[in-house]
Amino acid sequence: MANGKKKSPKLADVATTEFEKAGLGKKVKRAAKFSEPYRVDGSKKFRLKQVDPGDTAGLDAEDKPRAKEILAMGREVLSQLQERLYAQDRWGVLLIFQATDAAGKDGAIKHVMSGINPQGCQVFSFKAPSSEELDHDFLWRCMKNLPERGRIGIFNRSYYEEVLAVRVHKEFLDAQRLPPKLVTPSIWDERFEDIRNVEKYMSRNGIIVRKFFLHLSKKEQKKRFLARLDNPDKNWKYSMADARERGYWDEYQKAYETMIRETSTKESPWYVIPADNKWFTRLVVAGAIIDALGSLNLEFPTVSAEKKKELAKVRAQLERE
Repeated sequence: MANGKKKSPKLADVATTEFEKAGLGKKVKRAAKFSEPYRVDGSKKFRLKQVDPGDTAGLDAEDKPRAKEILAMGREVLSQLQERLYAQDRWGVLLIFQATDAAGKDGAIKHVMSGINPQGCQVFSFKAPSSEELDHDFLWRCMKNLPERGRIGIFNRSYYEEVLAVRVHKEFLDAQRLPPKLVTPSIWDERFEDIRNVEKYMSRNGIIVRKFFLHLSKKEQKKRFLARLDNPDKNWKYSMADARERGYWDEYQKAYETMIRETSTKESPWYVIPADNKWFTRLVVAGAIIDALGSLNLEFPTVSAEKKKELAKVRAQLERE
């Protein structure tokens, strides 16, 4: 993984060479440069401290308005790519978002994906498992919601909670009622292996996986929690459970680091994205998704000669009316 402080291209340059010129391929290539410094694909030993949560790749507050314009243009590119994905109907795309509370997962999904046709996108939020879900294996509830071909599936939290919250809180593992002889010190390594295998299985069946960890600092989380408490319209977003989970900050950071290191692969990489500045987070997420879709060589289905003749007859019939 490249150092998190690596500078991205100037926004003005991206605007003129990427989004304002024709050519979808060039737009994809340039947009991807925003996300590349934060990609973790298992090729290097990962440490969470490599990424500064406040990093903006050399951009500053003056760039923020322009960044919003670039994001809007990026949404248009995503819309064009998603339209081709849907029409081609060969690939599925799974986007997984993981983060601490208040890191901005909901906002990133909302702002980046707002231009996507709802017919081609499915969003699932996974909270505490139900009794039915606890009666199944740890991957079951997510696997039954994988995206169909031609669609983008978004998991707001996912099976990765099984090596995060369940690892931090032993009582969650106890609630899964596994046979005692299977609950050994190796259970986490075994789950990492299962996850790597199932993601490899997905990639071999035409579902590409991209995973996003929004890396928020403890200081910024406190600031956002206080802002929620100060705003009556956002009080519903905060609970004592959030405060209790903050008490496990160090345990979660260690679990996140291990999770990312153990499940990053070339086919299913993680993007560890600085989350202290929401405008920058959304820009990087958009770049990564554009890059993922752009790698699929998406095209509208080719119309055969026979089909063209049929369409010509339809046109002639309509014109005679």
